[in-house]
Order: sequence, then C-alpha cells, then structure tokens
Amino acid sequence: MIESTFSSATASRLRSGIYSVCSAHRWVIEAAIEHAAETGQTALIEATCNQVNQDGGYTGVTPINFREEVEAIAKKANFPMERLLLGGDHLGPHPWAAQGADIAMEKAEEMVRLYVLAGFTKIHLDASMPCAGEEALLSDELIASRAARLCAAAESVREQREILYVVGTEVPTPGGALEEEGQLKVTSPVAAVHAIETHREAFQRKGLHNAWKRVLALVVQPGLEFANDHIDDFVVDEAKELTKLLASYPGLIYEAHSTDYQQPKAFVQLVHSGFRILKVGPALTYAMRQALFALERIERELIPAEKHSRLRETLEKLMVEHPGYWKSHYHGSDDELKIQRVHSYSDRIRYYWNFPESQQAVALLMENLEAVTIPATLISDYLPLQFEKIRAGMLAPKPLPLIFDAIRQALRPYSDAVA
Repeated sequence: MIESTFSSATASRLRSGIYSVCSAHRWVIEAAIEHAAETGQTALIEATCNQVNQDGGYTGVTPINFREEVEAIAKKANFPMERLLLGGDHLGPHPWAAQGADIAMEKAEEMVRLYVLAGFTKIHLDASMPCAGEEALLSDELIASRAARLCAAAESVREQREILYVVGTEVPTPGGALEEEGQLKVTSPVAAVHAIETHREAFQRKGLHNAWKRVLALVVQPGLEFANDHIDDFVVDEAKELTKLLASYPGLIYEAHSTDYQQPKAFVQLVHSGFRILKVGPALTYAMRQALFALERIERELIPAEKHSRLRETLEKLMVEHPGYWKSHYHGSDDELKIQRVHSYSDRIRYYWNFPESQQAVALLMENLEAVTIPATLISDYLPLQFEKIRAGMLAPKPLPLIFDAIRQALRPYSDAVA
C-alpha cells in the first residue's frame, strides 16, 4: 500500500487540490504566474520531456535553463518563491524511443537526474510509451520496472531535496488523444490496483523504500480527453469506483491529464473525486493563439498592408514546410488538414512558436499594435471577453495584456475549482 507516514507542506498543497500549467511558452508561464499572484495560489509549472531535456527538446531549453527562466519571470512579478513549484511531466524514454529501449532509457535516466539537479520537486515518471521494436502496449510490470529505474536515477542525485513522484500505466497521450471519439475507457479499479502494486514491488526490488513513501499520485484515465475536433467530457459517475479505491490507499491522490477544454463544473467534480492535480497545457497555447490571430485581424484594419506581420501566413508556411510535429496527428483532405493545422484542439501549432520566422512575425505584430491606439469597437468585434473587462476598467487595451487575459481566461475555471 501507499504509506501515509510521509507528509510535507508541498505534499499537503498538492493533495488539497492544484492545477498544473504544462507549457514552456514564456507568455503562458508569465500569465500563469500573474494569475497565481492575483488569486494567492501556488503556481505549479511543469515542463514535458519533449519540451525540455538535455538535448534542448523542441524549445531548445534544458532543465536548468527552464528553471532559471521561470524563476526570473517570478522575480520580475514579485511572486513569492515559496509559492512556486516546478515539475517534470512525462519524464521517460519517449523523446528517444526511435533509438530503441536501451539507448532511450539511458538518456531518460540522464534527463531525470538533470531535472532533479535543476531543482524540480515533482517528477512524473512515465515509461508507458513503447520504444522501437516493442509492442504497442507495454505490460504494467515492464512500465513499473522502468519507472523504478528512473526513480533510482532521481534518488541518486537528490541529496536532501524533497522529491515527490507521480506514477501510472494508463497515461493519456501527451498533447491529446489519437483515438477516435467513443473509444475512451475509464481505468478500472482492478487495473488501478495492479498499477499501484506493480510499481510498489518494482520500487522495493530497487531498494527505493523511502522514495515509495513519496509517491504522491497515480495517473489513471478518468474518462476525459480531447482530440482534433472533439472533447470527451468528464462524467463523474463513471469514475466513482476509482474514487472509492482511494480509501484503501491513504495519502494517494490521482493526477488528471488532458483536462484541457473541459466544462468548468468538471474541474470541481474532478477535485471532489480525488483527482487533485489538474493538468492543462494545449488549452492555454490555444487561447494564446486565438488572441494573437484576433490581434492580427485588428492589425489588418489599422496598419498599411505593406507593414502587416502576416503571422498566420507565416505559421502556415512553417507547418507545411516542417510537417513533423503534426503529420501523424492530423488526417484528411488538403482542406481538412489546413483547418486542423490551425484549429485542432491538439494545438500542434504550439510547436512552431519558437521558429525564428514566427517569432519575428509575432514581434512585428506587437510592434505594429503598440504604435497605435486600438479602437474599442475593434476589440469588441474580435476579443469580446476582453472588451468587457476594458469597459469595466480592469484591463488595458494593449496587445500583451489582451493576450495574457485570454490565457488567464482559460485558467480561471481551474483556479476556481481548487480555491
């Protein structure tokens, strides 16, 4: 069983309910910290293995770089460091899976060590994804064995630092589902127990008794997900058996992945059902993208054509020329693919914000709109939610505050649910 003897201030904060911002985009992190400052809540910021690793991930950022950037943002905002937590999400062999399990696991061990050395205190050990040459569905025993191996790597460098772990075998695909609507299945209590016990046994075989006491949460499928054009809504009754199971494991909570785009009531229901860590990522960059494209439409109304940023055009060109980040996720005719590249809930467009061309286009868009007074009527047309706040004197009619508020709008149901 999960032992209930371990307790700490950090664990208590997580067990009481918290939302986790899984994004490496600077503006999302800034908006999240700004939001946490206003609400008085803890800011839990997590980087995924694909975003941040020793090779730089798709952001070009290493774990220590990520920590330094997040802390710099927090200091600039005068955010209390004791209310800032850093987590590593889906830490496992996935970024190097094509190289085979032996190489991928060695690199995953090194990645986990670097996350711990960089000061991350919440580590999601995820060895659920197969490597080259393996079956599509790995056994619980193999997943748990690899997770224990990764935990041992983390423990080897943690010294006196407190590290909390998240484990699980039924882990939703990072960034959205690949299955079709109607295929989603809630994790059964039997499967959840088997996942817990196989991990416990694997940790014990590795001599990780102390680390096992710091396993805080289990990832299961609560019955929610999102894909390109549909959202599977959480149905609280379908997860009630999972909720009951927690009584047998004092101190254990669930971590809910892929909660993006759920209805506000779902977040409250999830927390009450034992899913105390609510992960959100693509919904935040999706909201940011919506705001940027709305601002580009405003730019077209106010700025001469020869000075336009052409942001959307630039991103489309980048995605067509570099299809690796979306090709396996989007399917259909050319017209359908064009829509998905921009409007999919999976938000694969988020992988392209770090390209120099898109950064230049965003910078020009911001420069163009900072140089003019944006008429309230245009904000009303293209950013109606923000327009109401401007009228109420709560928001400045400037591009960056408008973008941040759009991101925070997506965060509000989460902060309300854990308040």
